[in-house]
Amino acid sequence: MSSIILSILSIYIFIVMGYIAKRSFKEQIDDKTITLLNVYFLQVFLTFWGLLLHPVDITLLYTPSIYLVIVIIALIVSALFARYLFTQKKEYSIAMVAALIGNTGNLGIPLNIAIFGEESIPYTTVVNLVNVFVVYTIGVYYYSRGSFDIKTSLLNIVKLPILWAAVIAITLSVFHYKPSDEIMKMLMMGAYASMTMQLFLFGVYLYGTKINEINKTLIAWVLSFKFLLLPLVTFVVLYFVELDPMIKGIIFIELLMPLAVANVNLASLYECEPKVVTALVLISSVLFLGIIFVGVKILTYL
Repeated sequence: MSSIILSILSIYIFIVMGYIAKRSFKEQIDDKTITLLNVYFLQVFLTFWGLLLHPVDITLLYTPSIYLVIVIIALIVSALFARYLFTQKKEYSIAMVAALIGNTGNLGIPLNIAIFGEESIPYTTVVNLVNVFVVYTIGVYYYSRGSFDIKTSLLNIVKLPILWAAVIAITLSVFHYKPSDEIMKMLMMGAYASMTMQLFLFGVYLYGTKINEINKTLIAWVLSFKFLLLPLVTFVVLYFVELDPMIKGIIFIELLMPLAVANVNLASLYECEPKVVTALVLISSVLFLGIIFVGVKILTYL
């Protein structure tokens, strides 16, 4: 259990640094500039590095397909109820998609290694791959809809270089392209810079965020959806699917992950209440420190 806690806490150092930096330098730190640099440039390196690090095995795609089915079911459930609870456009967008964008990569992969061992890596890699597409299609659309019309929101999906980088990287991986060590080192530098900047940006937005000013219904909805409804849907689907218990466990843990910092990136990029989203990511991350142990207990019933 200590390895699980360490996996979670070790990534929060850069969040604290971002908070201290914003508190110290205030307006001298431009939040939007950091977002643009990360989303349009550094995350391209992260995408290539992450998808070329381990070859994509077509035979493993059954696992992420189940993950995607669960996400779509949850999205449909969200669409049925969120419209009646949130009339404010940006709150509705956050309510629709925030809980579905979990931290399957930076936190999910090392956490699954701590629970299931290194044999989990191929499965967590392809699940994270599907999550990348969820983030930069469904996620981009809904966060964009908080400020733009349907046509613009759909165009915003294809404008992001990350999506195209993922398509190219997957194609290269399927055809067994193996980059040289020099190229992988270059991609790794950009990838780690992206992850660090992403966490740093989260800390920047934490400064000045006031949880008591956020719509309590929105907080209750997102957290209940993340840690009650989504795990319930996941458990029911997995219970009736024939799969290796370890793979079921990986899917369950990945869908239990707290809200990803990518939510903050998209909310900031499309001006969809980034401070509100930051608060939701923070609350879900704190709650997760206790919820993960309940989740591990549930695995014995799958």
